[in-house]
Amino acid sequence: MDFEKLFLESKVESLFGRYVTLENILPILNSLNQNDNLKVIGKSVEGKDIHSYIVGSGKMKMLLWSQMHGNESTTTKALFDLLKLLNSKSELAEKLLERFTFYCIPMLNPDGAKNYTRVNANEVDLNRDFQTLSQPESQLLRKIHSEFKPDFCYNLHDQRTIFASGETRNPATVSFLAPSYNENRDINEVREKAMNVIVAMNEVLQEFIPGQVGRFDDGFNLNCVGDTFKYLGTPTILFEAGHFQGDYDREITRKFIFIALISGLKYIYENDIVCNKTDKYFNIPQNKPIFYDFIYKNIKINYDNRQIITNFAIQFKEVLVEKHIEFVATLADIGDLKENFGHFEFDAEGKVYSDKQSNIPKIGQNFDFYLGDNVKIVNGLPIV
Repeated sequence: MDFEKLFLESKVESLFGRYVTLENILPILNSLNQNDNLKVIGKSVEGKDIHSYIVGSGKMKMLLWSQMHGNESTTTKALFDLLKLLNSKSELAEKLLERFTFYCIPMLNPDGAKNYTRVNANEVDLNRDFQTLSQPESQLLRKIHSEFKPDFCYNLHDQRTIFASGETRNPATVSFLAPSYNENRDINEVREKAMNVIVAMNEVLQEFIPGQVGRFDDGFNLNCVGDTFKYLGTPTILFEAGHFQGDYDREITRKFIFIALISGLKYIYENDIVCNKTDKYFNIPQNKPIFYDFIYKNIKINYDNRQIITNFAIQFKEVLVEKHIEFVATLADIGDLKENFGHFEFDAEGKVYSDKQSNIPKIGQNFDFYLGDNVKIVNGLPIV
């Protein structure tokens, strides 16, 4: 299968970048509403519509939801690419629609999406609300799961740029998790099914991003939706869209999430998922939070009335400005940073730090500064 070609044919061009809201997706949903596929199934805290899109007639029932966290939009884009494929009337689309019934909730948290926040309008993390069920969005997803009775759940998220695949210099561009169903992290038939699908997706992704697939820690937390659904007996897979080199709009990562979605579905319809691939699952490197967006090395600063040579770690803060996400460089850490990597690294070679103010770097400050007389750093990047 030519996944690259398939992605280019399926990409929904009108969705781009990090800020994706109900306003952006509703025209696309309406255009795909050919046979009453689209329904309003609930309301957010602020009264915004939450939609489902149901397509396919197969016995294998798939429940997929995205933007449970409003500022995690990459998998939303990939989900719409999948929906465009399913409406393409291609041979692959017909096979998928015959084998599966897809129940999609493209945006579970439209309030968070509008505000570009992880939480909903009540400042509750919906992915920690699945025992309390205090929020209308959480209640809705729990109700849909109970009524639809899916054979698989796809829980679609984004992750920060801080994660590496293991302890390597490779960013975890795509990460997966087959959540635990108990405190002992035991493996039963339900969890094994999820692991096998993840192994299949990883094998395909290694052809495109070798060494850049990660695995999340499987510590059990029944407050999380994936752990709850796994506890209730549904194979559930967490997808995390991460960083690809230079891709802060997550348009390249979007492609790899799409490839993962298709390759996972292809594996399910071609296999009865009885073979045990748990060893291969645990061979996927576990995510490590060891990256910063920038690391500046060997900078001379004034510290305690003396000059020392040290290193700076700079991280982008994502700020919503007039329906656009701006990436604002802030100082995250100062020190030897021996166990950390930067997506961008720069050796200052002992040049003196100055900021035209106090000339003393402060954690958390927006970070434009100078190195010596001829290097200016603007929003994290050097201008020589």
